[in-house]
Parts: sequence; C-alpha cells; structure tokens
Amino acid sequence: MEWERAKNYILIAFVILNLGLATLLYMEDRRYTLTQERISNIHAILSANKINLYTAPLRRFAPMRHLDISGFYYDIPALLEIFFPYTEVMQVDIADGHYRFETENNNFGQLSISNGFISFDNTENLRENREAEISREEAISVSQEFISLHFPDFVMDSVFDAFGGYGWHITYRQEYRGRIITSNEIIFIFSDGLDWIDMSFGRVIGHSAEPRMIFAPDEILLTFMQRMSHVAMENPIFISDIDIVYFQEYQSNYEGSVYPAIPFYRIFVQDHDMPFLINAYTNVPHF
Repeated sequence: MEWERAKNYILIAFVILNLGLATLLYMEDRRYTLTQERISNIHAILSANKINLYTAPLRRFAPMRHLDISGFYYDIPALLEIFFPYTEVMQVDIADGHYRFETENNNFGQLSISNGFISFDNTENLRENREAEISREEAISVSQEFISLHFPDFVMDSVFDAFGGYGWHITYRQEYRGRIITSNEIIFIFSDGLDWIDMSFGRVIGHSAEPRMIFAPDEILLTFMQRMSHVAMENPIFISDIDIVYFQEYQSNYEGSVYPAIPFYRIFVQDHDMPFLINAYTNVPHF
C-alpha cells in the first residue's frame, strides 16, 4: 500500500513538472513571436509612409547562432573535372592567387580563378548554334541540371531578365538546415544559350558560439522605412517578401581562413532585382 501511494505521488510530481515545463515553453514562444497587434501596427505605419507590405511578415524571431564558413579557396582539380570532364586543359598563366585554364585553341571554355572568385566563360556556348534567345524554362533546366549534378545543396534563389530582356540571370545559393547562405552563390548567364557561370563559396563548418538575440521583424521594417522614406515619397514601395538568411560580410581566399556568416533579414521590393539586407543582430542596413 505504501508503495502504491508513493507511485501516485511520483506520478503527480511528474505531471506538475511537465505542466510547468509546458508553461515555460509557451511563455518563451510568445516572447519571440509577433502579436497580431504589432503586425497591425507595422502595416499601418508602413502604409502611412507609402510602403505597402504585400506579404505576411515573419512572426518568429528566436535567438540565432552564426555560421562559421571557410574562405573562398577551392579544390582546383575538382573544378577542372566539373568544367572539363572529357577534355584536356592547359594552364595558361598563374600569378598570385590567379589561375586560368582553357582547352586547346580555346574551343570549349575558359576557367578563371582569381581572388576567391570562379568564372567559366563558355566559349563553345553549349548552344547548338541556336539563333533565337533561350527560353526561361530552358535556361532553368540547363542550370538546374548542372546544380543537381555538382552542387545539390544549392537551391534556385532568383531568376530575372538580363541584357534588357534578351537573356536570363539565374542565381543559386547554398541552403544549410533550411536557411539560405547568400554569400555562397552560383550565377548563370544566358542569352541564346549558356554564356558563363560565376561562382564564389566557402565551406560550411557549422554553427558556433551561443545563440544571440535578433531584432523583431517589425523593428527591422521600421529601419527599412526610415532608410527608404525619401524614396517612397516619390514612388510608393511594394514589399513582396521577407526572409532570414546567412550573409558572410567578410571573405578571404587564403586557405585556412574562417569567417562568420551572420543572420540577416532580406527584404524583397517589387521592381528591384536585388533584395535589401539588414543585420538581424544589430538592425543595421547593408545597402
């Protein structure tokens, strides 16, 4: 009988403990979640300043850790295997941090690696002598095939017209645990075929340090409004999307270098190809 009574006491204690933990988790969740009142207020303030929010603002703003990412230095034999898989190449020149490779008579392509940036000039163009501009769907298909084969952890981040409507500019960025790393990017340029590929990326090492508080989305939007109010007075601004990404403000092409990628809010504005970046830790714009 005594043991039965003790088990009941233990069970009750566990129930109370779980209820307490659930309450703490609920309070913590509410602490880092925008209320409907704050959402309504930011809509009203932006609208009064001719900034229209055509997307639901992020509601969660829990503390985040930064990412450690290596400098922009590369495995050159691996790159040659990617861009010249069945063709012999020759090294044209080499200088401090600069390499250039091409096929004989430069009839296939030219690969340059300089100061941490990779550029492949597709001299053969892989065009099959097309006369018409490549379609958006074809450009996406060609670029996605390359990405799926060589960089499967990169995702398509933007597609827009290039050369005044006569081509396509498609950007892929690395995704790490559901978040985009904007400084790790691969860019494809098309006209009547694939013209060139530009790349720059570091190796993701992982999260480090303790989580830090980030500013709430409505506070970030107020900073955006203050910075862009003079523009909005002349031409109303339409915000189409907002997200949180990692951005590496400082890079190096020295082997062994490591720099942090910091959480940034991205604000997408209609008729602007590039989003606006605001540091989530400091609420300081990067534009």
